[in-house]
Amino acid sequence: MEALLWSTGVVTLGEMGDKTQLLALVLATRFKRPWTIVAGIAVATTLNHALAGLLGHWIGLQLGATALRWVVGLGFIVMAAWMLVPDRIDDQAVKSSGHWSVFVTTLVAFFLAEMGDKTQLATVALAARFADLPSVVAGTTVGLLLANAPVVWLGDVLARRLPMAWLHRAAALLMALMGVLALLNVGSVFDQGVP
Repeated sequence: MEALLWSTGVVTLGEMGDKTQLLALVLATRFKRPWTIVAGIAVATTLNHALAGLLGHWIGLQLGATALRWVVGLGFIVMAAWMLVPDRIDDQAVKSSGHWSVFVTTLVAFFLAEMGDKTQLATVALAARFADLPSVVAGTTVGLLLANAPVVWLGDVLARRLPMAWLHRAAALLMALMGVLALLNVGSVFDQGVP
């Protein structure tokens, strides 16, 4: 349960103001098919985060407890700094959709937008940190949907009312806290043979 809750919280906060949120807004205003767009986001995110989770789990198995603690801890601190840099959307993914269906366009655009994104890297780190890979992937996927689905339905209203700078700071603080806790081995998690 801990892996699911941490993964959901980290990614939900991390997605606020992220380029995939901007992509969700662009797709929603272009296609006006919210359920189809959210379905495409869900499938793309599940696939992308499952691959990232597998990589993180493998990394966790390859490293010893001390090395894993340092890699995960420093990785979260680097992501905390990265959270403070606002994202901009690369409109090419949306423009290149051509005659594809809304679902396929959303699936491809979101899958590609998540490649190397903060939340994908967070998924790698979380999967290296927690042994429960399905909970990490489920949590990061739910977190991304919690941040992006409302944008699909309420886009412009949310963009004007949410203080993105504060949300970025809160996400950065959470990531930094996770990094420090990992470096200090709070709870002796890394002494328990994680994963």
